[in-house]
Amino acid sequence: MIAFLIKRLMHAILVMFIISVLAFAIQDNLGDPVQQMVGQSVPESEREALRERLGLNDPFLVQYGRFALNAVQGDFGTSYFYREPALDVIARHLPATLELVFASMLIIVLFSVPIGVYSAIKPRAMLSRFFMGVSIVGISVPVFLTAIILIQIFSIGITITLFPESTGWGSWLNDFFSTEGNMPSFGRGYDLVQVFGHWETNLATWNGLQHLVLPSIALASIMLPLFIRLIRAEMMEVMQSDYVKYARAKGISMRRVYFVHALKNTMLPVITVGGVQIGTMVAYAILTETVFQWPGMGLMFLDAINRADTPLIVSYLMIVGVIFVVTNTIVDLVYGLVNPTVKLTGKPA
Repeated sequence: MIAFLIKRLMHAILVMFIISVLAFAIQDNLGDPVQQMVGQSVPESEREALRERLGLNDPFLVQYGRFALNAVQGDFGTSYFYREPALDVIARHLPATLELVFASMLIIVLFSVPIGVYSAIKPRAMLSRFFMGVSIVGISVPVFLTAIILIQIFSIGITITLFPESTGWGSWLNDFFSTEGNMPSFGRGYDLVQVFGHWETNLATWNGLQHLVLPSIALASIMLPLFIRLIRAEMMEVMQSDYVKYARAKGISMRRVYFVHALKNTMLPVITVGGVQIGTMVAYAILTETVFQWPGMGLMFLDAINRADTPLIVSYLMIVGVIFVVTNTIVDLVYGLVNPTVKLTGKPA
C-alpha cells in the first residue's frame, strides 16, 4: 500500500510538472494581461513598467523557475484580475463545481444501474429497446445543446415552467431572512453555511436546489448513456459466466443471482470507468456552467482566458490535474477492496 501511494505521488508530481510547463508555454498566445489590467489611456511607458514589475519581460525559463519555486511553497501566484492569491479564487469557486458534479454523479448512479440491469435481464423488451435508443441520442447530443433545450422547456416554458430561475446559484440569504422584518430565521441554509465554514453552499435551501436541478441533469446527460450501455454490456457478459449458471442450477433466487452474484462483478469495470469520468465531468462542467452561469471553476476559467489571467489559468489546470490523480488513486483502492484478487502493486494474487 505504501509503495503504491509513493508511486502515485511520483506520478502526480510528473503530471503537475507537465501541466505547468504546457500552460506556461501557451501563455504568450492568450493575449496581453497588462492590456486587460489598465485602461486604453495609460501610456506605453507605464505599461512597460507594469510588465517589468510583473516579470512578464523575463525569459520563459526564468518565469517558470520563479513560479515552480513559489508553487513548492504553496504559492501559485496572484490573479491579475482579482488581485488576490489564485488558490483563494479557485477555493471560492470550487464548491459550486463539486456540488454540481456530485449531483450529476448521483443522478447517473440512481438511473444507470437499474436501467442497465433491466436492459441486460430483458434485452428484447420494448422498454429496453427504448432505453438503448434514447442512450444513443444522449451520447450524440452535446451538453450545451441539452442545457439549452432544458432551459427552453422547463424554464422559459414551452409546455410548463417548473424552474423559472434557471441561471445562477441562487441565494441562501433568501431563506436565511424571513419575509417579515428581515429578521434571521436561523433556517437550514444558515446552519449549513456555519458548519462548513468557508464552504458556502445553497443546497440547504429550496431556492438553491431549484437552481441545481437543470444544470445537474444537463451535466449528467454526458455520462448517463455511457454508463447505461456499459452496465448492460457487462451484465449480459457476466450472466453467461459459469458461476452464474452454477448459482442458477443450485436453485438460488433470480433476484439474488442478478443483484448479488452478477451485479457485483459487473460493477468492477464500471468503477474504473466511473473514476476516470469524475475528472472528465469537472472538465465538461465548463460548458454547463457557461450556459447556466453557474459560478464554478469552469466559468471562472473561461473568464481567466478572456482576461489572459495566466496565474489563474495555470492554477486551474493544476487543480484539475490533482483531481484526476486523486480520483484515479481512490478508484484503484476501491477496486482492490471490491476485488481482492487484484493487487495494487500489479503482481498477481
